[in-house]
Amino acid sequence: MTISFDDVLNRLSGLTPAQLAEVEKEVMSATGDQLWIPNPGPQTDAYYCEADELFYGGQAGGGKSALINGLAVTSHERSLLLRRVRADAQKLAEAELIGKLFDGNRTGWNGSDLIWRNGKQLIQFGGCELEEDKQRYKGDPHDLICFDEITDFLKSQYEFITIWNRSTTKGQRCRVVCTGNPPTSASGLWVIQHWGAWLDPSHPNPAKPGELRWYLRNEHGEEVEVEGRGPHLIGGFEVEAKSRTFIPAKLSDNPDLAADGEYARILNNLPKELRDAYRDGQFRASLQDEPNQCIPTAWVQAAMARWTSQPPVGVPMSSIGVDVAQGGSDNTVLAKRHDSWFAELIKVPGKETPGGTDVAGIVIAKRRDGAKVIIDIGGGWGGDAYAHLRENGVDAVSYMGVKPSVRRTQDKKLKFYNVRTEAYWSLRDALNPDQPGGSQIALPPDQTLLSDLTAPSYEVKRSHDGGVIQLEPKEKLKDRIGRSTDDGDAVVMAWFDGEKQEHVRGGYKSRMQRGSPKVNLGHTSAKRKR
Repeated sequence: MTISFDDVLNRLSGLTPAQLAEVEKEVMSATGDQLWIPNPGPQTDAYYCEADELFYGGQAGGGKSALINGLAVTSHERSLLLRRVRADAQKLAEAELIGKLFDGNRTGWNGSDLIWRNGKQLIQFGGCELEEDKQRYKGDPHDLICFDEITDFLKSQYEFITIWNRSTTKGQRCRVVCTGNPPTSASGLWVIQHWGAWLDPSHPNPAKPGELRWYLRNEHGEEVEVEGRGPHLIGGFEVEAKSRTFIPAKLSDNPDLAADGEYARILNNLPKELRDAYRDGQFRASLQDEPNQCIPTAWVQAAMARWTSQPPVGVPMSSIGVDVAQGGSDNTVLAKRHDSWFAELIKVPGKETPGGTDVAGIVIAKRRDGAKVIIDIGGGWGGDAYAHLRENGVDAVSYMGVKPSVRRTQDKKLKFYNVRTEAYWSLRDALNPDQPGGSQIALPPDQTLLSDLTAPSYEVKRSHDGGVIQLEPKEKLKDRIGRSTDDGDAVVMAWFDGEKQEHVRGGYKSRMQRGSPKVNLGHTSAKRKR
């Protein structure tokens, strides 16, 4: 059992000066040959933690940067310490490694390459500002890989770089350590998903701080929790799981910053959303929007708070938005909409929908009430599925986001650059809480969906007949965030077309009484008749 720093102070407070001097003598004797030792409490727990992947985070000032530098110096042969921006990595090295640990001694330090060497021991600092910068670390093994301020990184960068967490030195432990505060923008929400058992209050099987959980990817490429390291049989191959945990860090556990109260006063003076994240370590704190973010984060969060597990009584399925993936690492995603209520998204790995008939079959199986199907045919992926649906009598429309739009904003002042911009702006308008009666949109709670919908930015360009709104191009967005926004695109398409309450004469009850057109299920129907 470990004790906190406060516990240590309480035990020492009752000692006489002579007893304190004796304790100090014993401590110096026991640790005199050690360059760095962790503070009592969570930092010690983190130092000795057995997890393959550790997130040590929460409040600002908890000694997180000191931990990763201390680990690199005292316990590892080849270490990689990363910040998102290289200049910040250099500051980290100068402040923590050179300044504090080495007391200004620059022996072995190469400031140009940001590498410290001492015989076989190496500590490398670096940045990963752009998505493609992760390639710099390809094939370069490190037994310790640390991500300082993990919520600044993309999930794709984290997953790629940690592939090379390995060592050829017998007996050398390999581990990944992440530090950071709660995310303050939607781009960092993947961290709450990755450590969901500790950070997501809605997780079905929550874990205690420091508790080890084991994870691997199943035959569908989905990450799942398993019992123990294994080996586990996945797709006919033996696979070992990786352990993961989270240990909360607090300012009060760091005597170097907590002693005089100055840093605490700085945190107390932050704006609320930053105070919640940095002072209080709240992982459900308010998120800041990026400049020119198309859909405000708070609007999406409010829509998710309105969601119920069942659609409104008497409201039929109005539409299905379909984002198609045929092969590859992306998912085919279906977003089913009942007026302003959206069902939980259906996500199928792209390798399970290699052909148009595979996609069409899933859509037909999930479709009800003659719902209109809006299917993305951009890039040629959804064309076969669209054709197959039409051949089978399904009310399907093709969606090409790059096509020019002929519509304007509600106030008629601005044009839309293309259909994709128009579609996202339409959902933005529907989510706006300031409209008469407020927003009625109800979205399923889903961290990936929240990230997707809040990821695109926009700009207003000048044209000969006024301004034009242009959404961030899809490929540019994918390069920036390291993934495709499949979930968000499916929801946007589902809202873009299909019935809505205000357009149904006599309301949905009247429409349901009139009946919906029957759907020819094609080959499936023919098989049933045999």
